[in-house]
Amino acid sequence: MNKTDNQALVIFGASGDLTYRKLIPAVFDLFMNQSLPEGYVVLGISRSPFTDKQFRKKMKEGILHFAHYRNAEMEQVDIFLSRLYYLSIDTGKGEEYKEVKEKLNMLNRQYNLRHNYIFYLSTPPTLYTIIPKYLYGQGLTLQQKGFRRIIIEKPFGHDLASAINLNDELLEFFEEDQIYRIDHYLGKETVQNLMVTRFANGIYEPLWNRNYIQHVEITAAESLGVEERGGYYDHSGALRDMIQNHLLQVLSLIAMEPPAKITPEDIRFEKLKVFRSLRPFSREDLKMNVIRGQYTEATVRGKHYKGYREEKNVGGSSRTETYAAMKIFVDNWRWQGVPFYIRSGKRLPTSVTEVVIHFRPSPQKLFKSSGNEPHADNQLILRIQPDEGILLKTGMKVPGRGFEVKSVNMDFHYSELNDHYIPSAYERLILDCMTGDNTLYMSSEAAKETWRFVQPVLDYWENDEDAPLHGYPAGSWGPDVADDLIEGKENTWRYPCKNLAEDGVYCEL
Repeated sequence: MNKTDNQALVIFGASGDLTYRKLIPAVFDLFMNQSLPEGYVVLGISRSPFTDKQFRKKMKEGILHFAHYRNAEMEQVDIFLSRLYYLSIDTGKGEEYKEVKEKLNMLNRQYNLRHNYIFYLSTPPTLYTIIPKYLYGQGLTLQQKGFRRIIIEKPFGHDLASAINLNDELLEFFEEDQIYRIDHYLGKETVQNLMVTRFANGIYEPLWNRNYIQHVEITAAESLGVEERGGYYDHSGALRDMIQNHLLQVLSLIAMEPPAKITPEDIRFEKLKVFRSLRPFSREDLKMNVIRGQYTEATVRGKHYKGYREEKNVGGSSRTETYAAMKIFVDNWRWQGVPFYIRSGKRLPTSVTEVVIHFRPSPQKLFKSSGNEPHADNQLILRIQPDEGILLKTGMKVPGRGFEVKSVNMDFHYSELNDHYIPSAYERLILDCMTGDNTLYMSSEAAKETWRFVQPVLDYWENDEDAPLHGYPAGSWGPDVADDLIEGKENTWRYPCKNLAEDGVYCEL
């Protein structure tokens, strides 16, 4: 593997949970895979008054709990930890950023970093414009010597206006090619496989259009409630938390045209064309094609679950959605008239994320279905998590007299590639930023277009008192009215199980 340039990863908000559970374990896995350059350090910055020794001790615990190589020899762990440093400053005070510059200058001389710095903002969104401004004030954003890049966690704004404002402010201090808007969903191996499935297989591409595909489902279900995130979630909701970013990104990979080349510019260009082709919601669409739900208390398999409004830090009259479903159309030559159904929710029966391609049925039903089984259409199921893999449902003749048809499965599971190392999403995305590859990061235009698409829905829910909020019992598949979204009497949502294997034989929740 080619070594990357010497560099430093500077994490703002380094005392937080994301650094402890995800970022440092991911960088340690890069170290174990020999993907880090010889000159490499991590500088953690936060208000908490840690010393280098205390910071290393805490990060060691994170590595031993969450890293892929958590069972590595202690000697290897200690070598890695020796490259971790910490600086305590008040990130809201510009005069304290000269300490950041001094610390980086010292580390640059010690490790020959060549002035290459990546700044990772693992902070509340209120600091997304403050930190870049103060870094700029110290000359730390300028690429006169070495590269300077900044990684920003979602949310990229709270609505369209704030997203545009955030982008404009960031561009005052960084160039667009220096800004990396991270969406960890795009770092998942199975999400990247959506493109490979389409464009590496000649059998799929001729069928991947309105002539052969009836509709597409994208589901992101969670069995958990809001847990301890009620204060954050009550100002976000399922539409902002999951659909505006994660699921619209997945939709773009399903709907995009083949890129001319596998380069960041070409892939981003094709995805942006999809976002610009999304049909805007009319007033009638907002009433008929968008559903908002909120889970209510219920007892599931003997265990009682509170309703959303009884959760910690949630308002007693909250109208925040914990479930959202919508029918979307992509108005272009390939997809004209094909509905894309997207849904995401909490406190559903199981946790699963998948894409289902429903192919058009054969033009004439010559054969009857076996037993009570409905005459199912052909489905290609692309499972993102868990039990990652691909499942194709096809009709086969039941042995014996006559021509009864039964739906059978042909499947492949990622677990069968047990001789291949599968990097975590953060490991992949951090390495991409280290090498300057922004393929899997969101562009500013993509962020604005997705916000522009969902903004009418947010306005409708916020301003129209008659906009319905449907309750659904915890542990169910959401509001009953969600079934009315699907076109056609014989068509329904697919209700997936945790297991992709043996689908239709047993169901693990």
